[in-house]
Amino acid sequence: MATPSENIAAQLIYAPNVLANSSLSTTKFLSACFAGAAAGILGLENWAGFILFLASTLLTGGFLHAVNCKGKPSKYFQGGVLELLNPGQDNAFTFVLVWTLFYVP
Repeated sequence: MATPSENIAAQLIYAPNVLANSSLSTTKFLSACFAGAAAGILGLENWAGFILFLASTLLTGGFLHAVNCKGKPSKYFQGGVLELLNPGQDNAFTFVLVWTLFYVP
């Protein structure tokens, strides 16, 4: 059984906003693809490529935080800022795949 504080937190989430969050996964996926392509074309290796992925994830999350969430991500996501900045396992694998596809030594 849920505690009263969990029920209150669940009621604060607006259902249409949650449904619109599917565009978030698409945005994160495309960001990972473009970052992977950039890392490959630039010929980045090792940590430099992963730093580009991290920077891309943070910039995308910051942009979504400022523009789409209007500075209040907890209204749109249950995890709040952590949910917004989480790159996700699939996006990390997508980044590595596209990175190796576009890699030019």
